[in-house]
Parts: sequence; C-alpha cells; structure tokens
Amino acid sequence: MTADASRDAALGALYSADTRSMDVIDVTKVSQRSAAIAENVWEHREAIDAVISAASTRWRIERMPVVDRNILRLGTYELLFTDVPVGVAISQCVELAKEYSTANSGSFVNGVLSAVAEQRDAEASSSD
Repeated sequence: MTADASRDAALGALYSADTRSMDVIDVTKVSQRSAAIAENVWEHREAIDAVISAASTRWRIERMPVVDRNILRLGTYELLFTDVPVGVAISQCVELAKEYSTANSGSFVNGVLSAVAEQRDAEASSSD
C-alpha cells in the first residue's frame, strides 16, 4: 500500500472514531501501516489538538468540520512525530482536503499546517 493510500485509509478510521466519539479507534479494516498511523494520531490527539488550536486563530477545533479536523490531526502528527518532509505532509493533507471536504478546505488545511510547521521550527530554533 502506498503512503497516499495509507493516509487515506487512516483518515477514514479517524473520521469514523471521531464521529462516533470512540475512546479506542477501530483499525480492523485497514492495513497495518494505516492502522499504525491512525492509532498514533488517536493516541496523541489531545496534544495534537492543542497544537492545531494554537495554529488556527479563527476556528476552534470543535467547530471545524470533522473531516478537516482529522486531516489536520493527521498532518500535525506527521509534522511533529515523524520524519515525513514538511512539504510532503502538507501537500498530501491538502490533497485529502480537496478530495473529501469543501472547496475552501484545501486552503484552510494548508494555512493551519503551515502555521504548525512554523511553530515547530521556531521551537526547535529556540532550543538550540
């Protein structure tokens, strides 16, 4: 399974868990790679949500469309917890937003994830 397909399937699992307010994410119907991504995002979602909230100045996380919120969680996870290049993480999430959400979601996701990446880089620079 490609990285794109893994993100896509992980997003489906995240969306399902979020809409059902599940404590534990169900990954029985996705690949091992997708399951690992979804489980890690879900496990770290409180910290991820705090980062997204800080980066999104006009939208509270609970008011975001469910699909956008979970795309942002996926992208933020990749930016903060993996070695996926910034450009790849952001562009893949923008593509997911364009495919699964509203006409404006791609721009929204791009803006928030860019702010997350800038915050991450600023924190890394200040700790050096």
